[in-house]
Amino acid sequence: MSANDHTTAHEEAHTGPIKTPQQLLAAVFFSFVVPVFAIIGLVYYVVSANKPIAGADESAKSVAQRIQKIGMVEIRDANRPLKSGEEVYKAQCVTCHGTGAAGAPKFGDAGAWAPRIKTGFDALWHSALKGKGAMGAQGGGDFEDVEIGRAVVYMTAAAGGKFAEPAAPAAASAPAAGATAAAATPPADVVAALAAANKTAAPAAAAAPATAGAAAPALYSQVCVACHAAGVANAPKLGDKAAWAPRIAA
Repeated sequence: MSANDHTTAHEEAHTGPIKTPQQLLAAVFFSFVVPVFAIIGLVYYVVSANKPIAGADESAKSVAQRIQKIGMVEIRDANRPLKSGEEVYKAQCVTCHGTGAAGAPKFGDAGAWAPRIKTGFDALWHSALKGKGAMGAQGGGDFEDVEIGRAVVYMTAAAGGKFAEPAAPAAASAPAAGATAAAATPPADVVAALAAANKTAAPAAAAAPATAGAAAPALYSQVCVACHAAGVANAPKLGDKAAWAPRIAA
C-alpha cells in the first residue's frame, strides 16, 4: 500500500457520514424541521379536541334550574298549630336577643328590658312587627302576628314582665273544611243575578253559572288563600265578618 492510499484511508476514517451538501440538508430537515412539525401537530390535536365546556350539562335537573321562575310563592298551611313564644324566640329572635347584638336587649336582662316593658305590650308588639332601630320587621315572615306577640311575651316574662299572651284569631281554629264550604256558597244576590242572566242566555250557556260556582273554591284555593287564609299584609281573613264588613259596605 502506498503512502497516498494510507493517507486517504486515514482521512475517510475520521470523516462523518455527511459528505455532500444534499446530505447535510437532509440531516438538518429530519433532525430539526420534522420534530418541530410533529410537536405542532400534537399540540393542535390536544387543543382542538372536543371537550365539554363548563355548564354544558344538559341533564333534566340543570335544565329545570335554568328555566324556573325567578319569583316563587310558597303557600303555607294556614291551619297549622300556632307556635309558642319560646319556639318563635329560638327560631327567629335568639340571634340578636340571645347575645345582645346590635343593641338588642339581651334575653333575661331585666335592666335592659325595664324601660321597654314600661311602654306596654302593644308598643312592643308593634315595634316587633314593623321594626324599630336596627331591628327589621319581624311580621310577614314565617310566623303569624300572634306568634310574634307570643315571643314578645316570652322575652319580657324572662325579664320580669307580666303581659298576657295575645288571643289566637277566631278564624285560626276553624277547620279547613268549614272554610272551604263557606267559600263555596255564593251570596244570594249573585245567585239571583246569574239566574236572571240565564233566562236570556243561549241554551248552550245554561251550565255556565254552575261552572262558575264550582270554580270559585278552586280559584280561592289556588290564588286567594295565600293572603286571605292567614291575613297576610292586612288582608281580611276568610270568614272574618268584622274585617269584611266595611269592604262589603263600600
